[in-house]
Amino acid sequence: MGSGNAVEYSGGALVWDLVMASINVNLPQQSYEIAIGQGTAPEGAIAPEGIGQLGEMMRNLKLGKKVLLVSNPTIFKHYGESAVASLEAAGFEVASCTLPPGERYKTLSSVQKIYDTALLNRMERSSTMVALGGGVIGDMTGFAAATWLRGINVVQVPTSLLAMVDSAIGGKTGVNHPQGKNLIGAFHQPRLVLIDPEVLKTLPMREFRAGMAEVIKYGVIWDAELFAEMEASKRLDQLRYVKPELIESILTRSCQAKADVVSKDEKEAGLRAILNYGHTIGHAVESLTGYKVVNHGEAVAIGMVAAGQIAVELGMWQKEETERQDALIEKAGLPTKLPAGVDIEAIIESLQLDKKVKAGKVRFILPTQIGVVTITDEVPSDTIRQVLQKMQ
Repeated sequence: MGSGNAVEYSGGALVWDLVMASINVNLPQQSYEIAIGQGTAPEGAIAPEGIGQLGEMMRNLKLGKKVLLVSNPTIFKHYGESAVASLEAAGFEVASCTLPPGERYKTLSSVQKIYDTALLNRMERSSTMVALGGGVIGDMTGFAAATWLRGINVVQVPTSLLAMVDSAIGGKTGVNHPQGKNLIGAFHQPRLVLIDPEVLKTLPMREFRAGMAEVIKYGVIWDAELFAEMEASKRLDQLRYVKPELIESILTRSCQAKADVVSKDEKEAGLRAILNYGHTIGHAVESLTGYKVVNHGEAVAIGMVAAGQIAVELGMWQKEETERQDALIEKAGLPTKLPAGVDIEAIIESLQLDKKVKAGKVRFILPTQIGVVTITDEVPSDTIRQVLQKMQ
């Protein structure tokens, strides 16, 4: 990747040359690599070559022999055999644990199943948990790794666009509490993030769109050039309509943006909070709908629309720019209105449970121009209420 001709179209499907791009997340205690590997899957192959490099890359990190691979049944069916074969070929002893897919299963009881499998297979402090899946699997596996024996290695192999560009990077792990998203968690950085774009071909359309929400977020908060590239694309709602060069740019620029921010602020003391753009109201909408009505990306899209309108109401952002943002969200097939039946007062009350509340004040990330945001806790409840009423 980065060679300028790493991707091409062939019969409407993505075909990737075997190329590897590397982005480093530089941290004081433990830096690590985001490896974007692209491998053409031979005709009829179980999985692309990128995942087939997992074992060799982990062996180079000199990790312990025992590996626990955590996935969900659908992902494991597609890519589990290739991942396990790669790990075993590199000399690892591999056990596996599959968990049900979906945000509603992102709970302590699911993590307990990971612990049970870790105990059964005598996972040691030198052992590694590998998360093969989307954001839910990545967050739960990371949390289990952070807390098993007070912390063991974790490797992230994200299989959704959302996980590739966001949740697999940066070491945020956790599970949901019935009254709030990700209230239980830990910072635990991975030893490696291996991204194989080929797996996007089996990603459901709705999940691809969910990932685009996080990509649009990077455009608004950090990378005006990425935002402009997406504006120039006719469609963003399905992988097959997005040119391979743009997919390449989306992955590299989004991962680089996340790496830059995390390297400057690992534990969210300041700058890293900007990555929560759209998430403040988005998390409230997710939890109030029981994680069953909208997925994470759809909730973030709704939250970005709300944050943009709040910024306009407070005189911080131009109306034309929020219209550009909302047009991009719509182009990605994402919602711009609140789900039916969500109570606005319940959203405002739920905001008080957000992790970003400080001294009782809700912190909002609000845009001031495309590519630039600011953090403020001076957003009146009446302004939030007025904006949400317009989004019903």
